[in-house]
Amino acid sequence: MFDTPELAAFRAQVKQFVQQQLPTDLRATVRAGRQLSAAQYRAWHAILATQGWLVPHWPPRWGGQGWSVAQQMVFDEEMAAGDAPELNAITFNMIGPVLMRFGDAAQQEVFLPAIASGQQWWCQGYSEPGAGSDLAALTTKARQDGDHYVVNGSKIWTSGAQHADWIFCLARTDSSARPQDGISFLLIDMKSPGITVRPIVGIHGWSVFNEVFFDEVRVPVSMLVGQAHRGWPVAKSLLEFERLKLARVGENKRRMARACAAATSRHEAGVRVVDRPWFRRRYAELQTRLMALEANATHFVERGQAGETLGAEVSMLKLRGSRLIQLWEELIVDAIGLDALLLDPAALTLGPGNAQSGMADGDLTLTATASSRRFLARGYTIAGGSSEVQHNILAKQVLGL
Repeated sequence: MFDTPELAAFRAQVKQFVQQQLPTDLRATVRAGRQLSAAQYRAWHAILATQGWLVPHWPPRWGGQGWSVAQQMVFDEEMAAGDAPELNAITFNMIGPVLMRFGDAAQQEVFLPAIASGQQWWCQGYSEPGAGSDLAALTTKARQDGDHYVVNGSKIWTSGAQHADWIFCLARTDSSARPQDGISFLLIDMKSPGITVRPIVGIHGWSVFNEVFFDEVRVPVSMLVGQAHRGWPVAKSLLEFERLKLARVGENKRRMARACAAATSRHEAGVRVVDRPWFRRRYAELQTRLMALEANATHFVERGQAGETLGAEVSMLKLRGSRLIQLWEELIVDAIGLDALLLDPAALTLGPGNAQSGMADGDLTLTATASSRRFLARGYTIAGGSSEVQHNILAKQVLGL
């Protein structure tokens, strides 16, 4: 970001906050690239909520600060630079704004204050084994039985479901209508009888995704968002929120710093990797791409601040930002060398210098989790709209092909 004096002062405030308020154990976990526990996330949410910064992009009426997009991007950058974890976008950037737009007064009063205070964790019940990119093909059904819906079916790739308090779920309520017209948007308590969560352990060793099964789960009709059978517009609008932030400029800068640290700490043929021509060439190329990404993101922010409606061209930010993260992670692995191929599942959750790992702090940070982070980053070009989808959007809606 190219800061104005006001934005520079705001950046300094955020930087100081992260330095003083981020718990030491949480900072060490993020810096080492390990998976945070639910307790660590909730503790950080509580700290941010006390400061009023958990949902600062929300309107003040619902506990937000009404921050501009520029402030949000500065906030994200300084959080990444200070080794703070990414916030749960599903909870704070997706379901919250959807309830503000489509929820009724009762739903807003129940859920929005709870989310803004950090007391609720949400997950997203969209994808199914046979309905991923073709979401309208979903088969999870909800039949009305008096003042309840009865839900049967399953969801997959449900991030954070093992920790979530609630799930917003798409279910087919009218099988006779065309696919998009027969879907309803339901809010479901994850403690409801009949819900089973089965974690999926990825190749990276983390349990990020889950399968969620619904067996005769009863959901009050009052938990329907919008109109029955008209959940498709609600579902689509949810995916439109926070498009500018999908550039992940802050997260890319976090990876850039890790790449430099990894190359500085390792040697190749008696020379520091950071001084090897192949590393310097690739680092410079990725750094240049990041500068271009940030400049483009800033351009879109300025247009948005000026009141312009941003179109499909914003897809380029997600396309470039997600791929760049993958390239940084690949560079980190290459900088570390053969040691990065090792996978120590215990090191993914152990603290720095843990005796069981047999590694020093620096080795644990740079080596034991390198491959896991690289494999985890593969999902960045899938989640939030795959790169193939982004290319199609740009081709059809921007280039008119």
